[in-house]
Amino acid sequence: MLEHIFLTVNDTARSIAFYERILPILGITARLDYDGKDGPAGHPDLKGFGSKGRMFFWLRQGTATPGAAHVGFVDDSEAMVNSAHAEALAAGATEIHAPGPQLHYDPRYYAAQVRDPDGYSLEFVFKSWQHRS
Repeated sequence: MLEHIFLTVNDTARSIAFYERILPILGITARLDYDGKDGPAGHPDLKGFGSKGRMFFWLRQGTATPGAAHVGFVDDSEAMVNSAHAEALAAGATEIHAPGPQLHYDPRYYAAQVRDPDGYSLEFVFKSWQHRS
């Protein structure tokens, strides 16, 4: 299981504003700012997002390298995919593909994909077979 990820972004304030609009739709509602001076020498300042007591999605200031990362977010329903996609576009994302079944993977794989303001590829994903009781 993945514990955390850092994305290097060109403008942390812009990225925080973008992700603060989208991540709550996905249940990622916690926010934390980590001051790099509290860590080992050279540790960057981090802007974190998480849920259920865990911070796992972090932003750091620098030069974005959009081709270096693709982030897929677990959604609990097709409606959640649709909502996250719509909010991402409203917040300034550009569309890669609209919500719908991703038949090239599996007919039950429902997703949408956008590029965030730095060009990182974000995917909102609902895999119905992974949500059975």
